[in-house]
Formats: sequence, C-alpha cells, structure tokens
Amino acid sequence: MTSEPEYQALFLGAGPEMQCGVGQFTRLLSEAIEKLDPGGCTTLTLTRRQGSAADIWRAVGSARSVVCNFPIVAWKRVIFRPLLALAIARLRGRRAVLIQHEWAGLHWLRRITYIPALLSADTIVMFSALVRRELADDPVVGWTAKKSVLAPLPPNIRAPATIADSKLRQRIAAARENGRLVIGHFGSIYPSKQPNALLNIGAVLRERGLKPLIVYIGSFIRGVDKVEEEFHARAAELGMAEDVIVSGYVASDHEVFGLFSEIDAFCYPLEEGLTARRGSILACVQSGRPIIVTGPAEPREFDHHPRFKELINRGAIVLVARGSGEEVYADRIASAIRRPSVQAPFDFDGWWQDVAQAVQAQL
Repeated sequence: MTSEPEYQALFLGAGPEMQCGVGQFTRLLSEAIEKLDPGGCTTLTLTRRQGSAADIWRAVGSARSVVCNFPIVAWKRVIFRPLLALAIARLRGRRAVLIQHEWAGLHWLRRITYIPALLSADTIVMFSALVRRELADDPVVGWTAKKSVLAPLPPNIRAPATIADSKLRQRIAAARENGRLVIGHFGSIYPSKQPNALLNIGAVLRERGLKPLIVYIGSFIRGVDKVEEEFHARAAELGMAEDVIVSGYVASDHEVFGLFSEIDAFCYPLEEGLTARRGSILACVQSGRPIIVTGPAEPREFDHHPRFKELINRGAIVLVARGSGEEVYADRIASAIRRPSVQAPFDFDGWWQDVAQAVQAQL
C-alpha cells in the first residue's frame, strides 16, 4: 500500500549558494505558498556536493509535486541534478512543475540544457506573453508551450523601512549636489538589456547640457559574450568613461534602496521591450522614481498581470514607443524629472500572494 506524500510541493534549491535573482525568487515563492498551506512545502538542496541520486529519490517521493525554477545556481555548475529530479518525478508519478523565466534571450547552450526540463514538465509556469510566444516559435520544442500557464511576477526585493548609507551613495549624492542628472539602471547587465543603448542616451543628455551620470546598480553576467568589454569600449568612444558607474554586487536591500534614493530617473531601453517578467523594474518602482522603458512588443503582455498594468496606467512606468531613437528617451527623462516623485503604497505581500495562488493551482 502506497502512503500519501507528506508534502504538497518539493522545491529544488541550492541553499546558501543560491545568491541570485532566480534563487531569491525560489525562496520567496516557497515561503508564499507555505503561508497559503502551512507545512505543505519542503526544499531539496542541490549543489555539487549535496543531493545524491538516493537523496533525490527520497525527497521526490515525499511530495505530490516537484517545482524547479531554473537555473538552480550558476547554470554551468549544477545542471544534471535538477534534471534528474524532474525525471524521477515523472518516474514516480509526481507532477513536475517547471518555472521558466525566459527563452529566446538565453544563450543557445543554456537553452539546450533546459530542453530535458521542458520535456519532463507537466506544467511550465511563465511570466510573460512574449516569452511564451518565443517558446512556441522554437522549431524544436515549440510544442511544449501548450503546457504553459502565465502567472503574475512579483518583485524579488521589498523596499525596507530604513536605508543604508555607503561610500557609493555618498559619491552619487555629491554628484547630484554638483548638478549632475543621475540616471539609474538596476539589475544584472547582459546583452538583451542593451547597456550600450543607455550610454547613447546619456550622450544625448550631455549634449543638452544636463550633465548625466549613469549608475548601473548591479554587475555584468559572466558568459561567452563580451558585453562588459564592449560596454567600456563604447563608453570610452563616447567620451563618457567618467560619467558611468557600475556598482557591482550590492549585498543588502537596505544598501540597494539607499542607492535608489539618489537616482533621479531609471531608464531601460530594452531590445525586447517591457515584459511582465521584469522584476528589476518592479523593484525600482518602489523607490518612487520615474522609470522610462521601451514599450512592450506584445499588445496583451500585461493582461494576466493587473498590478503591473496599473503601474503603467498611473504613470509610474513611462513607456517609449518601440523603434524610438535616443532623442525620444532623453525627452521622456527630461520631462519625468520635472514632475515631483510620488511614493505610492506598494502591497508587496499582495503581489507575492498573487503568484503563490497561481503556482499553487498547478501543484
């Protein structure tokens, strides 16, 4: 006689090694679902040294569903263990729920490693209509998009009650006191975010005498791309090497929002346009600073995400028409900073309850 599984959901994680946005999302999601169903969730830690085949077999057997949010940790270091967990879930008659944040924007080597997960999953949770279309258009695994559902993405970080000072914050504050216009960009830096496009916008603002200082709060993602080298080369070419700051990894939310407090406006000239999966933009919204961003490619991108749509409707997020040049972005920035910043209430817990309910419905 087979006993009923002890848990509703088993989340695959990497413990303290999971210091990334995806890792943070996994932790917060499991906590949010645990609030809906106390005692219903457990976590299996998978690293190079933890998570043997026997451990995976036992853990998978203890839950009705296995939830995998890729990448578990730096994708080149832990690839096979989560795939083994999903395969065992299918073998043992458990539901396999894959959380897939992006597709076409991934390097092709990463997409190859994700294919077994797409094939194993009973349900694929996605956060963007555009990303779902990208998956559907894939000539190899496009049919798996039929297994997908859309869920509303919440921000990974909550604005703390107090902020922390730092040498970087003091440096930016001094620049503002000297009349610099501080343009912010928060989150990891990689090609599809078009970091060089923001440099071009900064050059336009400089030509207008606005003395821009562009602050990238985050770090470059290491990969086979030469995005960091090309970025610094472009800054030098534009004569803006002294007008750019890249913070690198910022350890605490208190320090992040301390930096946010010295930003005049955020700007994201995105190649794919704004999508409902941009958690970094949702973090910036909580600062009350205006966010200027490329409009969405999909006309119904936010139909499943009313909270995100409301931010656009009330002007917290300012959309720039796709195909616009740097001059238009500069116009929007100049216009936005003339308006007083508004610190509107942000229901962080409500955002997470929304996604927890959407994912729980698939378990």
